[in-house]
Order: sequence, then structure tokens, then C-alpha cells
Amino acid sequence: MSAEGTPAVPAPGELIGMGIREFLAVTAAKTPIPGGGSVAGVVGALAAALGEMVLAFTRGKKKFADHAAEHDALLIRLSRARGMFEDLTNDDAAAYSLYQEATAAEGEDKPERMAVATAAAIDVPRQMTALALSVLADLVALGAHCNTYLLTDLAAAAVLAEAVVALSDYNVRVNAASMDDQTAGEELKAASARDVARAKELREAVEAIVGKYV
Repeated sequence: MSAEGTPAVPAPGELIGMGIREFLAVTAAKTPIPGGGSVAGVVGALAAALGEMVLAFTRGKKKFADHAAEHDALLIRLSRARGMFEDLTNDDAAAYSLYQEATAAEGEDKPERMAVATAAAIDVPRQMTALALSVLADLVALGAHCNTYLLTDLAAAAVLAEAVVALSDYNVRVNAASMDDQTAGEELKAASARDVARAKELREAVEAIVGKYV
């Protein structure tokens, strides 16, 4: 905490280890980290965690014995996705720090440093998007054979995973505009827009399953 009572800017690797209240406080504070990208990573981890919870109340029940192998595989994937989102939360903060350093740099290598920093600022949200789409596909598969009492939690997970894709799209668009190669930038934005549309389709697929029961 600073002398004025403002939370200190956390180091990138510290974010995921924070308590909920501390993370909320530092997000609310006048600090650049965590920002929307880091928040997206936490939201993605929560989406995967909710999927894991649905599985926890599904696996082992006689009703779903024929789907045990599928459920075991889904649990592995969702657990892995949660851990990857945790890593990407810190990676996003690190990418922002890299961009700040490149912006403040002086000398002949500044354009190169800016290009590297911009690439990092785009790569992290693109990874988050790919991971969120994978989680959404797993949630659709899980919805076909899961404890119906947990379907609203499954829907919540899908909404959160879709939000990750939307948040990542914003970051891709703003950083793609800074690329020297504008053609490549436009292609990135188009690919990101397609992913936003795909995330919506998958979230709607989960909601269609839920709608049969609630």
C-alpha cells in the first residue's frame, strides 16, 4: 500500500496468488496492472473451474457410468485450462510491462522493442481466445451428459468463457492498429471477429441444452 493508501502496482507474477479482495482492490485502484487482459484470464479460470465443479457433481453417478471415460478426459482438459488461464493472467501483465518499457525506451532499437512488445500484447489475448473456445466446446460436450441440477452453473461457465473471447478481441483490435504491417493487422482483427462469432455459437449451444430443463 502506498502512502496515499493506493495499492502498489503488483509484479506480473504476483497477480494469481492474490486474495479476492486484494485483487479487486488493486484492479479498482489507479494502477495499470491488472487491467482488462488480466481480468480476462481470471474470468477464464473461473469458467474452467465451474466446468470442473459440474463434473465433480456428475462423475461417479450410476446414471453416467457409460460416460465415465469422457468425463475423465473433460476433467483433465478443464483442469489444465484453468492452470493455463492462471499463467496467461500473469503473462498479460508481463506483456503490458514490456510494452511500457518499450514505450519509455530511447535509442535506435526502440522500433524493434515496440514491435516485440506489440506482438506480445497480441499473442496473449489470442492464446486466451483459443483456450476459451476449447473450454466452450468442452462445456457443450459436458452439457449432453451431466447432472441437470448443475446446468445453470454450466451456463454461467459458458457466459464467462464467451466474455474472455470478447475481452481478448478488444485487446487484439487496439494493438493490431499499432502494427507496422497493416495488412497483417487487419487479418488478425478479422480472425478475432470470427472467434467472437464462434464463441457466441458455443455459448448459445450450452444455453439450448440448459433451456430444455430451466
